[in-house]
Amino acid sequence: MNSEIKNYILAIALSLGVIVLWQMYFPQPGQRQAQQQQQQQTAQGTTTQAGDTGVPQAPAAGTGAGVPQAAPGGSVVPGAALALPREAVLEQNARVKIDTPVLSGSINLKGARLDDLRLKKYHETVDDSSPTIILLSPAGSNGAFFTEQGWVAPTGQTIKLPSSDTVWSTSGNTTLTPTAPVTLKWDNGEDLLFEQTFSIDDNYMVTVRQDITNNSSAAVNVFPYARVQRVGIPQITGIYVLHEGLLSVLDETLEELTYSDAQDNGTSAYSSKSTGGWLGITDKYWAATLIPDQKMNITGSLRHLTIANNDAFQADYLAAQPVSAAPGAKASIESRVFAGAKKSYLIDSYQEKLGINNFELMIDWGWFYFITKPLFKVLHYFNAMVGNFGVAILIVTVLLKLLFFPLQNKSYASMSKMKKLAPEMEKIKTRFPDDRAKQQQAMMEMYKNEQVSPLSGCWPILIQIPVFFALYKVIYVTIEMRHAPFIGWLRDLSAPDPTSIFNLFGLLPFTPPTFLLIGVLPILMGITMWIQMRLNPAPPDPIQAQIFNWMPLFFTFLLASFPAGLVLYWTWNNFLSILQQSYIMKKHGVEINLLGNIKTSLGLDKKKDQPEK
Repeated sequence: MNSEIKNYILAIALSLGVIVLWQMYFPQPGQRQAQQQQQQQTAQGTTTQAGDTGVPQAPAAGTGAGVPQAAPGGSVVPGAALALPREAVLEQNARVKIDTPVLSGSINLKGARLDDLRLKKYHETVDDSSPTIILLSPAGSNGAFFTEQGWVAPTGQTIKLPSSDTVWSTSGNTTLTPTAPVTLKWDNGEDLLFEQTFSIDDNYMVTVRQDITNNSSAAVNVFPYARVQRVGIPQITGIYVLHEGLLSVLDETLEELTYSDAQDNGTSAYSSKSTGGWLGITDKYWAATLIPDQKMNITGSLRHLTIANNDAFQADYLAAQPVSAAPGAKASIESRVFAGAKKSYLIDSYQEKLGINNFELMIDWGWFYFITKPLFKVLHYFNAMVGNFGVAILIVTVLLKLLFFPLQNKSYASMSKMKKLAPEMEKIKTRFPDDRAKQQQAMMEMYKNEQVSPLSGCWPILIQIPVFFALYKVIYVTIEMRHAPFIGWLRDLSAPDPTSIFNLFGLLPFTPPTFLLIGVLPILMGITMWIQMRLNPAPPDPIQAQIFNWMPLFFTFLLASFPAGLVLYWTWNNFLSILQQSYIMKKHGVEINLLGNIKTSLGLDKKKDQPEK
């Protein structure tokens, strides 16, 4: 087998090896679905009227350290009934309505909790008539997920403070909108008036100002806290390339804990002192995070709790210094809650305008964010220009081809020279038929004299790998790609091609199993890969020739489960590579015998098998 064929097989093998390892260590959505559904059902099956534990413990005087304990007035009943439907729980308490261009929901007057949010712009499926996404749900319902702000008294002091069971009253406006804040009040009956004023922007940022009016004759010192809690283990994608669970940026350090990590480490899963920062719980596309005053010293924690025999997960922070309200005066503290879709440009704008350190890390850009995020920005730019992410992928692929053209041109030129040297290689093998060492020595000398590299064939494919994985990351983790259509049947570039050749692309009335969902786009990818490989003559070794013939089919099945946007990139890149390689081969005088190579690979060229007369 000549060196050029060896190089091509090496490049294919390396690409294949990386993809196979990727599949092993980063399983596709659905491979762990059964296990996760079982976990979710187990968690939800024992969810109770819970959610009132985990408030940071009252700190010692002058300190802000603490650990979780049952909240005063909490209503945790071990062995209680199964969780109620969400709508039934929402009807149990009075609420303040939330209505913005992108959010709908309510604030629970019991506990002053933000525990009811729907995302108006996002649906469960590509069908706009499907239900909108539910982000937050009240304690006691399936999938309880909520945020809460409050106060903790110093150890040794008895102050009647609002708790999770406190029922607040409204003052003034009763619907929270971007132009109308809502104020909740509670009088403790001991000359202290507590207020929480909620305001919201046109997107997903809620600002909460907490006030204490001290009408007593003594100063009051209390520590502000906030928490976001989720009861039960949600259904997650189960793919390691994406983080879902608890996360924080405290003391300028990113910490990510999966639900299983938090379970393993309990209430002491993670804790850090910080000035400012942020922390919360994230899903693939949505998140609920707490953002304290960026100048306030806090202790932030990520933890696992057990509430009435249920798993619960909590991110919370407690101020290191108390807020002091002098007699006859008012004291205030302001914090924020982000609860919504993880839109990249929106999160970046919050980071810049509000000074939230590394808020962009809420999106899991990965270790290679310096490639992934710029690639997303370019795709986003062209999508804004043409209005279609699929077309944007095609444009960016062309730009990447132009960017790498000098390197690919050099590689293909070297490969073309290698083709011209094929007769000389055969002469060397004839000269040293039984001495492979001398064969290699003579070939290396020839490569040196002709200034070609036997490894040149690897580069055109190898340089695609980092782009391939960066694009995979972008398509998989960014909400902008969710339900992004291309053409016709491709209504979601973040999901696999939904068609299958095994039911004649929908003509037959049955749905094939997942491993047989080989759609139009993966088939086109396999065809373009097969044609690209036919630009080179088939290797003389029949086993190697069979590898060349079966490799595109293997890749077709392998990539069929990948997001359609990624397969679109690979297909279009193959097509451009065919044009580029053909041009360079012609430029260097190398014969392009594509039709002949195809006939040979299919066994249609019988001339070689006929003996000479």
